[in-house]
Amino acid sequence: MTLIARLGLRSIEVARLQLDDVDWRAGELVVRGKGHRHDRLPLPAQVGEALVAYLRGRSPDRDRHLFLTCRAPRGPIRADLVGDVVERACARAGLAPVGPHRLRHALAGELLRRGAGLVAISQVLRHQDLATTALHAKVDLDTLRHVAQPWPGTGR
Repeated sequence: MTLIARLGLRSIEVARLQLDDVDWRAGELVVRGKGHRHDRLPLPAQVGEALVAYLRGRSPDRDRHLFLTCRAPRGPIRADLVGDVVERACARAGLAPVGPHRLRHALAGELLRRGAGLVAISQVLRHQDLATTALHAKVDLDTLRHVAQPWPGTGR
């Protein structure tokens, strides 16, 4: 959940993560994204600590995927299992269930509230099209109006 909420990873990106994708020395994470893209993201301390806690509790396995199923047959998790984990965590916390994609929307909204522009948010979410980012960030229109650039040739 921390990878989604703090880095904006998609479910499929979480499922594809491998042990070798974490560069502890450089403090980076390689994300295998859409269109066979490989993006290097900074690994915030909170995310690194969550990964260490998970790995300490994980049974040894030869599989190089970062996240493995708990039950036999053990193997890499699927993207739909990421959604199940998020929904179960909501239930344990007594919250209405949300999916992983809602956490990406929440990250976009939080970045917008902190003054980040759409281009910066687009880079964090690794969107190809700025219009997609605008859809993620549209929840806070008042803040969006403050960070939006004026139309060329007009004043604010």
